[in-house]
Amino acid sequence: MDDLRKLPFTTKKDLRDTYPFGLFAVPRSEIVRMHASSGTTGKPIVVGYTKKDLDTWADLVARCMAMTGGTKEDVVQNAYGYGLFTGGLGIHYGAERLGATIVPISGGNTARQLMLMQDFGTTILTCTPSYAMFMADEIIAAGIKENIKLKAGIFGAEPWSNNMRLQLEEKLGIKAHDIYGLSEVLGPGVAMECEHQKGLHIFDDHFIPEIIDPETEQPLPYGQKGELVFTTLTKEGFPVIRYRTKDISVLYEEKCDCGRTHVRMERITGRTDDMLIIRGVNVFPSQIESVLLEFGETEPHYLLVVDRKAAMDDLEIQVELSSKMFSDKIAGLEVLERRLKERILSVLGISAKIKLVEPKSIPRSEGKAKRVIDKREL
Repeated sequence: MDDLRKLPFTTKKDLRDTYPFGLFAVPRSEIVRMHASSGTTGKPIVVGYTKKDLDTWADLVARCMAMTGGTKEDVVQNAYGYGLFTGGLGIHYGAERLGATIVPISGGNTARQLMLMQDFGTTILTCTPSYAMFMADEIIAAGIKENIKLKAGIFGAEPWSNNMRLQLEEKLGIKAHDIYGLSEVLGPGVAMECEHQKGLHIFDDHFIPEIIDPETEQPLPYGQKGELVFTTLTKEGFPVIRYRTKDISVLYEEKCDCGRTHVRMERITGRTDDMLIIRGVNVFPSQIESVLLEFGETEPHYLLVVDRKAAMDDLEIQVELSSKMFSDKIAGLEVLERRLKERILSVLGISAKIKLVEPKSIPRSEGKAKRVIDKREL
């Protein structure tokens, strides 16, 4: 296994340079499904699956659902997007493999989501955490929480803080589990949290994980933070060797309290390509989210605006006040701004302007939330 580090990395650029089928490892006639990234920054990433790959994928997602306590008695409402994105169909076939009832509603149309959630007795919700938070707020606003039978949520496709998890669990009355995956490696189902929520179990009977220093590209030992790298073991159509995910995490080899012996990964704190460098300091949006949710007077809806003024980077954090804080018209808003500013400085080591805004004034997302506007790149 030590010889693995002698092999070269695979990067997203390699996949784009060989678009569309250059890295498929079987004849195109053996590929029974293809997925692709959005391609917003260039050529999309195209991945192919054989029949066996799809069976493996369904097994792994069923395994993920079972880790939340899911059974064939459950009703799974799948609000991940269907189509070329791997989230929707990946979750769909995993739920069917488990034997659960799947509601393939996809993202959006929140009023209909809440109606079906009540009428169908949905017990497991699957979507991005930001959309789950939006639905939670709508459930509370509509006064229908007592009609909701949810017991668990399977949330992923974007980094989210533990404080956001706690808010989701409180608002929805559920246990919120993090699921991890990426199209290039498989899709959702590469790793999953168990009931103890002490890291995500990587299914290392199918994937070899590594952590590397993103600067030196050298492997790091267990317990050290770096960039996550995967080698696939069982994929036929589109295997990858030492694929650089750009996701930041830590690996742990200790046995989990649940009894599983998989290598565990820390929840993703950010991506190297999402990382903002502000006045020489590395900043991840999820770090800021975690701080904002410590206070209780603000909602988990925020926007980071980065600009450069007089050769100096400027960070403004726009965050929504809670409805109670806004309706009370409390005169202590300046005090809250100061407390937030001091806490950001303490945690991140940089100063930021705090702008408190009205509830529901920051645009919501039914997929991955847009958290950053970097005017330095405009």
